[in-house]
Order: sequence, then structure tokens, then C-alpha cells
Amino acid sequence: MLSILIPTYNYSIVALVKSVHRQATKAKIPFEINVLDDCSTDLDISIDNERIKKLNFCSFKKNKKNIGRTASRNLLAAMSSYELLLFLDADVLPKYDDFISRFELHKFQDSKIIFGGVCYRPDKPNKDLILRWKYGHKKETKSVTERQKNPYSVVSSSLLIDKEVFFKNNTSKSNTYGLDILFSGNLLKNNVLVKHIDNPVYHLGLENSTSFLKKSLEAVKSTYLLENNNQINKDLRPLQKSYLFLKKWKADGLFCVFIKLLNKPIKSNLLSNNPSMFLFDIYRLKYFIELNNNNNN
Repeated sequence: MLSILIPTYNYSIVALVKSVHRQATKAKIPFEINVLDDCSTDLDISIDNERIKKLNFCSFKKNKKNIGRTASRNLLAAMSSYELLLFLDADVLPKYDDFISRFELHKFQDSKIIFGGVCYRPDKPNKDLILRWKYGHKKETKSVTERQKNPYSVVSSSLLIDKEVFFKNNTSKSNTYGLDILFSGNLLKNNVLVKHIDNPVYHLGLENSTSFLKKSLEAVKSTYLLENNNQINKDLRPLQKSYLFLKKWKADGLFCVFIKLLNKPIKSNLLSNNPSMFLFDIYRLKYFIELNNNNNN
């Protein structure tokens, strides 16, 4: 029936595994929980995670070298025993106690993918985690109605998917950040039915603001490279649409010149206790325009 697949790297998955194990057992379905450690460097966490092997239908394996989350998910899917795959990121916890039951697995044939959403704790974290927390609240926490307006915008933090559909659409061979856009683009191209439900997971593993800002630019570069290689549409995400709008009016160069003058105060704001999501979008858009313009020169 259900293979629950969790890639992890230097993160404790004991609480998550116990939670979904309890729920899957209560749901009275055939299941397995497979965890793949991507060659963690924190041996204490890795050793502690092995405790899950004591639970029925749970396995814990380690990669001999670090291969990244995308490749780890592929391995987990290849090793799975069932045709229904539930991918969970290591740093999440279900919001609801009936998380597994809410997927209504007996009705899954009506769709090929079910996405339950992502949410964040309401309590404000330490200053150095504010940017990631605020981005999560403003950009990622969405109701079912909001998500249905752009149904192909899904992330792998909590995703129920048919195994065949996963392998057909998960075409990335790279180990870079921000590749969910390629998966989303493939779902759109292949007209895969995506169902959205109210069944979010809390994202708990917040990066510090400096790291998140760096990763955000990596994601922008991934979008640029995928678009440049004709792997995704040029208007798949708001970032791309904003660039096309500025380019249409020949304002992209002027935009970059202006934003460069404000680069230091913008970055200072993003690393502050009250980062602006508007400035965050501007900061990323400037980098996307620079990548495109440098390629065209």
C-alpha cells in the first residue's frame, strides 16, 4: 500500500518516524518507512537515528558518500516495496494527528499526486532565523484554495505520489538547490492531475538568514539554467514573469543599475530582525536579470 520515504542529512528523524509510524499503524494499512542517511557528518545524530530500526516495518540505511536529496529520493523510490510513495523531508512534523488518514489512500486512484501543504510555527524564532521563517509564512504557507490557483507548485516536503509518475517526472540528475521547479514544470507538461488537501507539515529546520539568502540565489541560478536549457517554461514562476515584463519594456538594465545602488541597504534589511519580502523578491530578481543579461552579452 504505502512506502514512506525520508532522506536525511545531519538531522534527527526519530520524532517524525515515530509520529508517522503510529499513524500508519492506526490506519491499519500495509506500510514501510525507509530512511536514507546521506552520509551525515554528525555521527551522534546518525547513530541515534538508527533507533528507528527497532520499529516494525522501518529501515535505516546510509549512503557511502553524499549524493544530495534528489539522488537520495531516487534511491528511496527504487528500493520501495509499494506503488504509493509518501515523501517527507527530515525536518518536518505533521500538523494533524490523523495525517496519514487524511490522504484517503483508498481514493488515490482519482489522482496521481496529493500535496498537503507546508506551514510554520507561529512563534517568532531568533533573529538569525527570521528571514527563512518569514519567507515560509508569507510565501509557502497557503490554503488549499490558494494552492489550487497554481496546482503544479508543489514541494517534496510532504508529497504523496504514484511511483511510475514520480520516475517519469523527476528527471533531474543534478545536486543543486531549487530543483522543485523542474519537477513542477514536468508535471505541467505531462498534464498530471495534482490534488491539494488540507494536511500540512510543519517545517522546523530553519536555516540562518545568511545561508538561506545564499541558497535562494542558488535556486534563482537553477531556474535560469533550466530555462536556458529549455527544460522549463519561461513563465513558470513569478520571478520569470517579472523579468519578462521588465524586458518587454526594455527596463531590465535600468532596474539592475538602480537596485545595485541600493544593494547594501537591501541586504542589510534582509539580514535584519524585520526583513521585507518585497525587497527579498527584488534582490532575487536583480540576480536573475544579471544572469540573463550576462549570457546575452
